[in-house]
Amino acid sequence: MSRGPISQFIKHQFRHFNAAALVDASEGFIKHLDGGGKMFLTLAGAMSTAELGISLAEMIRHDKIHGISCTGANLEEDVFNLVAHDFYERVPKWRDLTPADEQGLLNRHMNRVTDTCIPEEEAMRRIEGVILKEWTAADKRGERYFPHEFFYKILKSPDLRKSFQIDVKDSWLYAAMERNLPIFVPGWEDSTLGNIYAAHCIAGDVKNVHTVRTGIEYMMSLADWYTETSKQSSIGFFQIAGGIAGDFPICVVPMLHQDLLREDTPLWGYFCQISDSVTSYGSYSGATPNEKITWGKLGIDTPKYVIESDASIVAPLVFAYVLGL
Repeated sequence: MSRGPISQFIKHQFRHFNAAALVDASEGFIKHLDGGGKMFLTLAGAMSTAELGISLAEMIRHDKIHGISCTGANLEEDVFNLVAHDFYERVPKWRDLTPADEQGLLNRHMNRVTDTCIPEEEAMRRIEGVILKEWTAADKRGERYFPHEFFYKILKSPDLRKSFQIDVKDSWLYAAMERNLPIFVPGWEDSTLGNIYAAHCIAGDVKNVHTVRTGIEYMMSLADWYTETSKQSSIGFFQIAGGIAGDFPICVVPMLHQDLLREDTPLWGYFCQISDSVTSYGSYSGATPNEKITWGKLGIDTPKYVIESDASIVAPLVFAYVLGL
């Protein structure tokens, strides 16, 4: 692979500690793909609000990512950014905010994520107005879809397209929609639109709460995807941060082995986590990869990497290296 200036810089400068781990993990990522493998990515934290879509969308378009598990927040916040980017406000000195300052943001309906404020009316309510039509229409027809499938529907909607404020090439969910990428969203209820959906069910706008499929059905769908995909290719696991986005999908392998007794199911073929979590107090997010061997998720010979750093800095660099930029 020919290497561009970013990759050349990384290869020359990143020689030790977490910098070296980044290079090792990136080269392991490339080796896995070059060997015919597929890569599954998990997305936690506030990576969509950090605009990871700028680099992640490119990875999806270049067939470097083949499935995604993400939190409900990351699913929706990529679309919030797509339709309301011009109304976002950045707070560079967010550490200096007083409780009164925070109340002032609330009064203006500006929801803060560290240094970035998401505008409620332009982002959340705008998406609510469009997706509610899909929820109620599916409900009346007796149809059921996963959360990400409803998002795929609204991204194709002319009603929403006229509200786009950034180039769609910088939206990872739009890139995923174009490829009909498999997405799994554990704990979707723990998101703004998950809360809004619950409110509409309580209000009676949606009659059947199961119109939006979640949880157990997502695990069943993931089991089917993993089983079929692993027949042809080894599947790698690239984890950004921790939490349910990573914990949920990595368990599909021991479930297939131990609960369904499908002993021929292959283990994950590559593992990398970008995390700043500390290995203490039983923290799973901070656990070393070798602990996963004891749970039947990874094998002794599975290539394993941990980059202990800020994912908003590290992930775009890994992606740039994998893409040869």
